[in-house]
Amino acid sequence: MEMLHSRCAGLDVHKDLVVASARMVEEGVIRRESARFGTSTRELLRLQEWLLSRRVTHVAMESTGVYWKPVWHILEGSVELVLGNARAMRNVPGRKSDQSDAAWIADLLAHGLIKSSFVPPERIQALRDLTRTRTQMMHERGRQVQRLQKVLEDANIKLASVLSDITGVSGRKMLVALANGATDARAMAKLADPRVKAPEQEIVQALEGCVTAHHRFMISFHLRHIDELDALVVSLEGRIEEELAPFRHVIEHLITMPGVKEDAAAAIVAEIGVDMSVFPTAGHLAVWAGVSPGLNETGGKKKPARTKKQRWLKAKMTQCAWAAVKKRDSYLCAKYHRIRARRGKQKAIVAVAATMLHAIYHMIQNDVDYQDLGPDHFNRFDRERAAKRLRRRLEKLGYSVEMRKAA
Repeated sequence: MEMLHSRCAGLDVHKDLVVASARMVEEGVIRRESARFGTSTRELLRLQEWLLSRRVTHVAMESTGVYWKPVWHILEGSVELVLGNARAMRNVPGRKSDQSDAAWIADLLAHGLIKSSFVPPERIQALRDLTRTRTQMMHERGRQVQRLQKVLEDANIKLASVLSDITGVSGRKMLVALANGATDARAMAKLADPRVKAPEQEIVQALEGCVTAHHRFMISFHLRHIDELDALVVSLEGRIEEELAPFRHVIEHLITMPGVKEDAAAAIVAEIGVDMSVFPTAGHLAVWAGVSPGLNETGGKKKPARTKKQRWLKAKMTQCAWAAVKKRDSYLCAKYHRIRARRGKQKAIVAVAATMLHAIYHMIQNDVDYQDLGPDHFNRFDRERAAKRLRRRLEKLGYSVEMRKAA
């Protein structure tokens, strides 16, 4: 097997320990050295000196939790770093130790057998932390609203049955009134905004519950917690806006695509960055994001392949896809309905998400806005199959169809 790096090292990174194994080839002879270091900044700087003193040019490590990040920050710029997926770097079963794991990583690196993970630049990493934290705060807010709803159900207050959002303008006024000791359901029902569709009598019935002092305290407590989360989200959004300043032109391009709003565009940029050269093609990006299946071929036959799990970008792209297909007379809507008829809703929406990510790749790479292909794109490029499909459908409905081209 061809050797690509003659002086490299593997790192087995833990919470309080880093085991380094240097692999050096001199005059055709492999020489190894290993050492142990702590994870404090002083110890990591000592690790850097140890690697440079042995003229190591390439260093590989596993992406284990967040423990690799301080090591990466210290070594970045002094050696060529490779971050690999732990599942793809497993050692041969048998006698296992930290030192043997580090040596195994060095051997894989020397022969180019580690597929490097995508590590974005520092500015993008900071933006990614902010957007992911905002998502977590919004999820926590949703859980807090559910806890509030649980308290209301315990008090037999059925606001969720008459209001689409119990923490909206109308629901908020009624909940504050309940927490402050109001008991007149009809007076509280008059606090509803004129845009509320539910009749006043239904709102009155929904507010006629058995509210105790304990319920009032819990309602007040959850409302305060929701307010605190809202304030945190606002502060995060302000910071995100500052970090987005250098990438504002990219955001302006992305929001021209159906289903992609400002917050979604910020999250997409935070996940994939603005340098598309790290992904060889748009297809590589789609597979990395978990919205396109990989290749599974054996014995000359292609078998079904699953999309991989991806916690952040896949969820955001799927959310954008659901919003995009609601825009009628668009290419994305036509693609969704075309695939849904054969494969079902879930696979259709993932396919739309993959299509959107392909477009985003080229939008960022070429610095252009989104251009919709139109709802009749498939008919224009596949007229023969479209005609046969429509003929079969009419015949199934009991019609006799004679195909003839128009003059």
